[in-house]
Amino acid sequence: MGIFDFIKGQVIEVIEWTDASDNTMVYRFPVLNQQIKMGAQLTVRESQVAVFVNEGKVADLFLPGLHKLSTQNLPVMTSLKSWKYGFNSPFKAEVYFINMKPFTDQKWSTINPIVVPVSEPGVLRLRAFGIYSFRVADAEKFMMQIFGTNQIYDTEYIQGQLKSALVSGISGLLPESKIAALDLAGFYDELGTQAKDRIQHRFQTLGLEMASLIIENISLPEEVEGALDQKSKLNILGNLQEYAKLKTADAMIEAAKNPGGGLASADAEIAVGQVAAGTPKGAAGSSAEAAAEDPAVTLEIASIAPKKPRNRRSNVNKKVKCVQCDMKIARGSKFCPECGMAQVTIQLCTSCGGKLLEGTKFCAECGTKAE
Repeated sequence: MGIFDFIKGQVIEVIEWTDASDNTMVYRFPVLNQQIKMGAQLTVRESQVAVFVNEGKVADLFLPGLHKLSTQNLPVMTSLKSWKYGFNSPFKAEVYFINMKPFTDQKWSTINPIVVPVSEPGVLRLRAFGIYSFRVADAEKFMMQIFGTNQIYDTEYIQGQLKSALVSGISGLLPESKIAALDLAGFYDELGTQAKDRIQHRFQTLGLEMASLIIENISLPEEVEGALDQKSKLNILGNLQEYAKLKTADAMIEAAKNPGGGLASADAEIAVGQVAAGTPKGAAGSSAEAAAEDPAVTLEIASIAPKKPRNRRSNVNKKVKCVQCDMKIARGSKFCPECGMAQVTIQLCTSCGGKLLEGTKFCAECGTKAE
């Protein structure tokens, strides 16, 4: 390869960037140890801006379109290089493509709870999370404030800084809003708009713009949510006596499910219900009786209570006569304890005392059915 081919290979004639990612903010065109030909073709696609940097200083900026590089459209570079009019030699410069599209679905959350003062119990610790989107609004300011000399700069490099600014703004907004903690869910959209306006100037100092901010949830501590659930239950029931009836009914139903070991638990639950309802100890069982009088409770207990076996008359104690000596012996005995006669093949009629062969269904003397 000749010297002219080598020089030709070191001159760049086409400059462009095809973005194949979703999170790349800045891409540096590879011009290391190469020169850009004066008159080279520069292609800047929609949602892109091309920035020429000379010796660490931002020079010329190109908006979307097809550009042919010359001293006419590189005025800052021409001034920095002290080029005379019509200079047509290759030159060195760094070229950066900045992605101007919105970067969506950026998640945020409060690492530490937000302390919000309330009348009772004094303070609440709230956690919040959601999503936001942003874009580069001022390419030159962004280059000077944020970007260094990386080959590629994506959203991961700046997420921490943006989230800190976002959470800080929301943390100050919630106490100032004076919205009751239980009513926050109805003001997510309004709070999101206010937070966006509040935080916007912090993004603008970096050459960015917050496109949207969505608050998905503001959650209370688990113990507070549990207390609110209990309070809601009491409000629905109306008073403590109704609450005691409910607890007693639950205990009775649980005891019915576990007849062997649930009685003690049921007694304990009934006692709790009596104390909650203000039932004096001398009136033991009044809460249980009140709950048992509820038709729905009675029906549910009856449906799950274990079925007791039906009491059938036992045949064990019935007596029959020995087939040999007429002594009364227990039904089903194989031998007579008096005479030792086997009782297998012959039995006696329970009505007339006549002998019946094994397998006989009716007595031949009186017609009585054999037992």
